Amino acid sequence: MMERRMDAALLVLFLVHLATTLEVPLDLPQPPTITHQSPKDYIIDPRENIIIHCEAKGKPHPSFSWTRNGTHFDIDEDPNVTLKPHSGTLVVDISRAKAEHYECVYQCTARNKHGTAVSNNIVVQQSRSPLWSKEKVKPFIVQEGVSMVLPCRPPAGLPPPIIFWMDNNFQRLPQSSRVSQSLNGDLYFSNVLREDSRNDYICYARFPYTQTIQQKQPITVKVLNQDPADERKPTFLIPTGPTSSKMVLRGQVLEMECIAEGLLTPDVSWTKVSGDLPAKRTSFLHYQKTLRIVDVSESDAGDYRCTARNRLGSAHHVIHVTVKAAPYWISGAPRNLVLAPGESGVLTCRASGTPKPSVSWAMNGIPIENSPKDFSRKVEDDTIIFTDVQTGSSAVYQCNVSNDYGYLLSNAFVNVLSEPPRVLTQANKVYQVIKNHQALIDCASFGSPIPKITWFKDSRSSTLDGDPYILHDNGTLEIHVAQARNSGKYTCVARNILGIYENHIYLEVKEPTRILKQPEYKVVQMGKSVVFECKVKHDLSLTPTMTWLKDDGELPDDERLIVDSDSLTITDVTENDAGVYTCIMNTTLDHDSASAELTVVERPDPPTDLELTDQKKRSVQLTWIPGDEHNSPIQKFLIQYEDSLHHRGHWHNLTEVPGTRTTAHLKLSPYIHYTFRVLAVNAVDFSRPSFPSRVVKTDPAAPDENPTGVQGFGTEHDNLVISWKPLSGLQSNGPGLHYRVMWRQKVVDSDWTTVTVANNSKFVVSGTPTFVPYELKVQAVNDHGAGPEPAIAHGYSGEDLPVAAPDNVQAVLLNSTLAEVHWDPVPFKLIRGHLKGYKVYYWRERSLHKHNPHLVENQILTFSGNHTRRMLPGLHPFSLYSFNVRVFNGKGEGPPSPTLQFDTPEGVPGVPTSLLVTNPNLDSLTLEWSPPHDRNGRITGYTLKYQPVNNSNELGPVEELALPANETSVTLLNLKYSTRYKFYLNAKTVSGAGPAISQEAVTVLDEVRPANPFGNVSSSPGEDGTLISWEYWGPEQNVYVEYVVNSEGEGEEEWQKELVNGTQNVMLKRLKGGLSYRVRLVAKGHHDQPLHLSDELLVSVPAVASRQVDIATQGWFIGLMCAIALLILILLIICFIQRNKGGKYPVKEKEDAHTDPEFQPMKDEDCTFGEYSDNEDHKPLKGSRTPSNGTVKRDDSDDSLVDYGEGGDGQFNEDGSFIGQYSGKSASKETAEGHESSEAPSPINAMNSLNSFV
Repeated sequence: MMERRMDAALLVLFLVHLATTLEVPLDLPQPPTITHQSPKDYIIDPRENIIIHCEAKGKPHPSFSWTRNGTHFDIDEDPNVTLKPHSGTLVVDISRAKAEHYECVYQCTARNKHGTAVSNNIVVQQSRSPLWSKEKVKPFIVQEGVSMVLPCRPPAGLPPPIIFWMDNNFQRLPQSSRVSQSLNGDLYFSNVLREDSRNDYICYARFPYTQTIQQKQPITVKVLNQDPADERKPTFLIPTGPTSSKMVLRGQVLEMECIAEGLLTPDVSWTKVSGDLPAKRTSFLHYQKTLRIVDVSESDAGDYRCTARNRLGSAHHVIHVTVKAAPYWISGAPRNLVLAPGESGVLTCRASGTPKPSVSWAMNGIPIENSPKDFSRKVEDDTIIFTDVQTGSSAVYQCNVSNDYGYLLSNAFVNVLSEPPRVLTQANKVYQVIKNHQALIDCASFGSPIPKITWFKDSRSSTLDGDPYILHDNGTLEIHVAQARNSGKYTCVARNILGIYENHIYLEVKEPTRILKQPEYKVVQMGKSVVFECKVKHDLSLTPTMTWLKDDGELPDDERLIVDSDSLTITDVTENDAGVYTCIMNTTLDHDSASAELTVVERPDPPTDLELTDQKKRSVQLTWIPGDEHNSPIQKFLIQYEDSLHHRGHWHNLTEVPGTRTTAHLKLSPYIHYTFRVLAVNAVDFSRPSFPSRVVKTDPAAPDENPTGVQGFGTEHDNLVISWKPLSGLQSNGPGLHYRVMWRQKVVDSDWTTVTVANNSKFVVSGTPTFVPYELKVQAVNDHGAGPEPAIAHGYSGEDLPVAAPDNVQAVLLNSTLAEVHWDPVPFKLIRGHLKGYKVYYWRERSLHKHNPHLVENQILTFSGNHTRRMLPGLHPFSLYSFNVRVFNGKGEGPPSPTLQFDTPEGVPGVPTSLLVTNPNLDSLTLEWSPPHDRNGRITGYTLKYQPVNNSNELGPVEELALPANETSVTLLNLKYSTRYKFYLNAKTVSGAGPAISQEAVTVLDEVRPANPFGNVSSSPGEDGTLISWEYWGPEQNVYVEYVVNSEGEGEEEWQKELVNGTQNVMLKRLKGGLSYRVRLVAKGHHDQPLHLSDELLVSVPAVASRQVDIATQGWFIGLMCAIALLILILLIICFIQRNKGGKYPVKEKEDAHTDPEFQPMKDEDCTFGEYSDNEDHKPLKGSRTPSNGTVKRDDSDDSLVDYGEGGDGQFNEDGSFIGQYSGKSASKETAEGHESSEAPSPINAMNSLNSFV
């Protein structure tokens, strides 16, 4: 009992070895492992060489041997059998032998010094496709309605053949719920019909391995109908009896069939008596007659009922299903075991089956009970326990599990090794994953004992063993949802008692690929272009590839399809371009895709096959066949006709019908020769017209209708014009169309006057009284009779001008700008026409103010309709108006009413005409204004408001002053000096104050020059330019200096601007020497205020600094210059001679003799002075800046010899210019620009350049 408990404890302790499979590197010693072998049941093609596979690995590489039918197979003795090099695979050459000689049971053995592995028993059988046995097939002669079975009974093949029935033309015979094939291949008829008679029922058998097809002799079936069978309820043809049984193995396919006969044809259904059918694994074949369950499990055992039913009854059959099981692994096959000396482990061979399988063990191919004793090994049924293993205990163990239905054979080795850890994953491997996806970082390792894996990131401050990290048993580190912060360097450390090993791995988390703008569904007309956009965002470190698909396939190779980086363009679209287009953006890590459908539309094809039926005198039926819609549904059909009798070649619209109809009942008119055509309309356009129909002719008849639009009116005061809309040719119904025109005055018992009018649509009745009502009728008449009785229309004879004016006219004033005019209506008889309305004539005689001139402004207001009062808007206040009223009709206006007058009351005045600011002083100013142009009454006074305005445009407190009407100026005292004010002035009448005029002004400091805020503007030359100074007392903060070259010619330059920045002086550095400039100061205030300009100042910039002292008159200077000139002349002569002789002037020696950096060497080629760094030939000495006339331009230099003096401590830089302090001069003095002269080299220039050394 205690021993069993210890064994259980060992099982728990060794679970790690049970659960972990170690892959031993091939450079380490290990027993053989079979990696590939042929299947247990190996069916071969007898026409090809037999290849029986057996591959294995191990260290050292294993050797191979075979057994055949349980005994050793000596390969060397069989010349037809060879072994592949470095392999255990057998190759049998059947060109010299028959394949059936090698139909045996084979087993492969792989061995090295550490153990022996064996393969399964491989049963080799050749495929067979035997011929159909010859037999005489009798014809089947049956009565109609009975059942029938046509046998197939194919020859037994290996594997079994596939059965199907066909006719002589190799067409499959149709099957249905009445006729179907059984699982054994026979053809069952639940009942036969007369059409089942034929002589070519042929059963075919296809053998898959040899790909051969064999056929049975044709069967003839003859169905008689002399004594047809009666209807009957179903009975089962197969299976027979009420019950049957069936056994199936676990994991295989269960097929059960129930085929019933009966008349009418029965329907078959299936149920499971003891439960439900497994929906996901169940299917029904052969019109519900076969029940198929795949991947059978023990739960599928039980009773299944099939039911056949027709209207006469039903039949039932129960099939009892038993599920057996060949052995199968419960927790997988035994795993290889790698142990270090002294370790313990477990090999488990746990399997199940029905019936329960037996387990047997072998070591190195020998039953374990016959193997050498090993006290570290203990076998307990399906488990081997190893305790304190030692070196040399390595072996391969075979576990064989078997029952009546099969066996499982598995090899698992025990390898005893002492090995320090190693990491098998590539060093410095880079893993790339997409953000928010799973990241798996491998650390495959090996060692014995099994190494422990730990992970670190970046600084290795702590192990990675918590959220978000998951460490798997095989060493893999998982990050379930990777984020950008997870990127970095990871270190995998493997350690056991023999050592430690670490490996660095890098993880890069990339942004996902996303389609930002997906292609959209498009509907495009044929011949046009379409663009599918597919704009994508992806990680910049990944290289994207855009792929377009059409209907999940490649795009057609067509130049009309243009693929750009983010779009697909299809030009000249055809109908074949319709489909689903998918853009796929692929990177090495992920992809995104989006699809859109393209529908190609076109106008429909024209209808065809026009047919006229059911023709009557006034109607006909038209039918047609629609053309292709081209993916745009037909909305309607337009039916047109041509009248070849009256308007040949002209088609007219007759009617429309909905697009769902293909027939129309057409009404016909008499006396027309009709030809019809039909046009289809969809969302794109009209189709082309169909071909015309045959001609339909109708007989003439009297008109069916009379003209419409009959009306009567007068063009003169004594006539009546009767007009109407004439009938069309379609409405005339026959030849000789004319009109019968009738009229009479609208009084009792008056007679109708009748005239006949042809080829016209109006008739003029003369000599009528003015504006009298008439009754009118117009009737259509042709050669076959008159139209129906016409309806009576009404009209009036001609109008004349009204003869009376409105009475009782008066005006009511509502305010100073609005009056209402009243009048009595003119009697209807005096209007002498249709009343159109009234017109009010009114005009402004003059203003009531004595200062306004007399004026007349004629205005007319027209009021349509029969009104007796209306408003006169927009009147001027305080004015005298005259007006009258007139009635008007369709002819014109009547006489005016007596002219009346009214005075408008006073209103508010208009804005004052002007407001000026004069005499601005230190604390006062004067305002002058003019009265409003529109006084609108008597001015009673003025109101003045004013308030200060600061520099940020903020308004101060308001002061208000009332002024009398007779004043037009006022002086404001006690104002703040240098302050801007805003003024508002408006006038008043008794009606109130009018709008204000505004103005701004500034009080000033200087009373003498108040208009100009600048004074004492002056200029003085400075070292860096010209200094401009001034005084300023204005309030504006935006002050700047402008200057321009003083030019007397045309085309003056633009003023240049220099900002002041709050000071009262500025240095102008950009003025050029030798020119005169006009300079002024500008103060800019608010945008609505004028600029303040100073007086212009003329500034002249001298070309030569006035500080230069003329030393040319000094005697010592003249002597020195002569000596230098002589010396230079001699040098030039020597240089000229040397060049003519082809020699070189010793410039190098001269350079070495002079350490002064200012010394300028001469060029070898032309004996001129210049720098070595300058490659141009004609540049003067760098220090030469003085022209030969003795003057110095200001642009070239502001310095002079007087500035430097004799004996100065100045020094030269590399280009010959002076730098440093000179006789009290500032070190910040800028050197002049333009060190190089454009003059040709000469001795004089050289002398001038040497002047700078003095």
